[in-house]
Amino acid sequence: MQVVFKVVRQDQGSASRVQSYPLDVEASSTILDCLNQIKWEHDGTLAFRKNCRNTICGSCSMRVNGRSVLACKENVGSEIARFGSNFEPPEIAIAPMGNMPVIKDLVVDMQGFWSNLKAVDPYVSTAARQVPEREFLQTPEERSQLDQTGNCILCGACYSECNAREVNPEFVGPHALAKAYRMVADNRDDQTEARLDRYNQGTAGVWGCTRCYFCNSVCPMEVAPMDQIGKLKNEILVGKTGQESRSIRHRKTLIHLVKQGGWIDERQFGLQVVANGLRDLKGLWSLAPLGLKMISRRKFPMHFEPSAGTQEVRSLIESVQAFEAQSNRSKKTAQP
Repeated sequence: MQVVFKVVRQDQGSASRVQSYPLDVEASSTILDCLNQIKWEHDGTLAFRKNCRNTICGSCSMRVNGRSVLACKENVGSEIARFGSNFEPPEIAIAPMGNMPVIKDLVVDMQGFWSNLKAVDPYVSTAARQVPEREFLQTPEERSQLDQTGNCILCGACYSECNAREVNPEFVGPHALAKAYRMVADNRDDQTEARLDRYNQGTAGVWGCTRCYFCNSVCPMEVAPMDQIGKLKNEILVGKTGQESRSIRHRKTLIHLVKQGGWIDERQFGLQVVANGLRDLKGLWSLAPLGLKMISRRKFPMHFEPSAGTQEVRSLIESVQAFEAQSNRSKKTAQP
């Protein structure tokens, strides 16, 4: 079958352009096979990364039809079937990953990606590994806690699609926080509290995540980075009060109000989160313009009606909280 590959070409510091390559390929051909064919038979100047060709090394990450993937994993037939085509012959668009500057064509500079990973100390603490008599053994159950996050191949797909990283250059990224949770879940590490305090700092850590779900949707190894960020948030919230920070108040107040009424009383939400229950006068003052505008336009709710399913909602939340509390107690008991 004939397919037109529309590849974004770019030299460092110059404007990008799109170059078309019509190829005769099989439906089973991977995107990487097609890029190799372009480079070997049509245009030797095309630049892209590759290595294992077996979805292990993560080198060939790029955007195919608008989403970050491993070029060695996706094939022509599935791409055409997934997105269809209004053109004959069908077209497949290939571009470099996002949130990273382009070096040349499909090759991006990943220095920021690696620096942010290093910032979370993605290794078991040195002190915990000083066991002079014997090796540090784990039970199968303890080791299984590390399986999902341990599958990360650092391909950069989640980082490429991260909306939070795009608007907040201080956010370390989903790849780093997924690795961070691996350290928190590892019973050999003795720096859990220090780690959680670090990941709790402003929007550079877990509170910078906007929960857009893109990292989960593109991860080729099903690491589910957003889920791991959620687990880190839960670990941070254990034992914290609403006075710790606005981010923690946001999470705790939301849960508290939903338990009370089945959904959120937005009048209380603003006062509790932004104004800290009238303790933060600066925060309270910041709400004044919005409040006055809502009142003038008759959009300020004068009363709150609880949801008809409040009891069921409260029961579900309390069941989840009880389960999480039991899990945390079990984890602490299992630690050496």
